[in-house]
Amino acid sequence: MKPRQLPPWITEFVLLAAIWGASFLFMKIGAKQWGPLPTAGLRVSIGAVCLLPFMLLKGHGAAFRQYWKITFLVGVLNAAVPFALFTFALLTISTGLSAILNATVPMFGALIAWLWLKDRPSNLRILGLLVGFAGVAMLAWDRVGLGSAGGGYAATWAILACLLACTCYGLAASIAKRTMQGVPSLVSATGSLIGASLFLLPTTVGYWPKTPPDLHAWVAIGVLGAVCSGLAYVLYFRLIAKAGPAKALSVTFAIPAFAVLYGALFLGEGITLWMLFCGIVIVLGVSLSTGIIQSPSAKSGMPKGK
Repeated sequence: MKPRQLPPWITEFVLLAAIWGASFLFMKIGAKQWGPLPTAGLRVSIGAVCLLPFMLLKGHGAAFRQYWKITFLVGVLNAAVPFALFTFALLTISTGLSAILNATVPMFGALIAWLWLKDRPSNLRILGLLVGFAGVAMLAWDRVGLGSAGGGYAATWAILACLLACTCYGLAASIAKRTMQGVPSLVSATGSLIGASLFLLPTTVGYWPKTPPDLHAWVAIGVLGAVCSGLAYVLYFRLIAKAGPAKALSVTFAIPAFAVLYGALFLGEGITLWMLFCGIVIVLGVSLSTGIIQSPSAKSGMPKGK
């Protein structure tokens, strides 16, 4: 009996998860010297510079001119605001915790699609939303401590910033679903990063650090923009083409594992069993709420009873 062969796209899947997991590490390193807003602004600017030539070489210039307004708007919600919020949060909380919270993005997307687009989920997916939010509540309760030594008010604001960032991601997804059907993915990504760069330009310049950052901070920003934004988007598009959007979306669940590992190895961040347990609860809720885990009748296509 021949051993089962791995899918041809699995290497890019793991690489993408490893790169996006590292983005939390580089955001934390960069934010300490650059500050949250310049870190986010430089990230999207470098990413835009990397993707723009690639988009033009692919012959998408006409599509970009046609859809630049909506891609710029989506970029504010899908890159500028969430990147700034996550970078702010990483000044207080660990990379692993922020990455686990980031895994709730598909769950927020499903909730916003339900409330705004009237895309009502099944009872199983509603259960997933409840399970996912319960996992977030348990994780936040333990980390914040609500008056104990868990982190206090600074951690509270940091966790709220992460959840607001995830809400922005979900809102951007619903806007894109309504207004960007048929827009090439590379045009969406490039336009989003350019729009985010312009949006963050005033604060990037206004909050530019008075003390020049050292080499480590420069390297962190360069990798964050060129690799974690530019290269990662290219890998993501290739993964969608090879494996389909559902499998590409599931990369969200692998990111926290890498982020936790990087934080422990390079920053000495602690990993608790409670954090891992809450992470599993959140991933279970997201899997249910997004339809990745389905009931047997849904998988087999059996009609539901009246």
